[in-house]
Amino acid sequence: MKPGTVIGTVTFNQIAPQFRGGSWLMVSPMGTEELTGQRAYGQASTPVVYDKLGAGVGDQILYVEGAEASMPFPQPTPLDAINVAILDTYEFSPPQ
Repeated sequence: MKPGTVIGTVTFNQIAPQFRGGSWLMVSPMGTEELTGQRAYGQASTPVVYDKLGAGVGDQILYVEGAEASMPFPQPTPLDAINVAILDTYEFSPPQ
């Protein structure tokens, strides 16, 4: 799982039936500087993450990438990233 901050949403004109009821989020990955509050948003690539939990812009989430992202679906589903948690709070202590 990777932490990230939702920085936007994606809207599609048409969508495959297995994705109905969810939304798509633009996520800024969180590294050490973001987790410690030294920087608001990451400098890395911005994945598009499928969400059925109801996260919105500004929320901090945990997401999974790769083959594990398609595990919640009963049939094989082409998906690269999925939101698995909306964070209420977190505590992070960088290694010394």
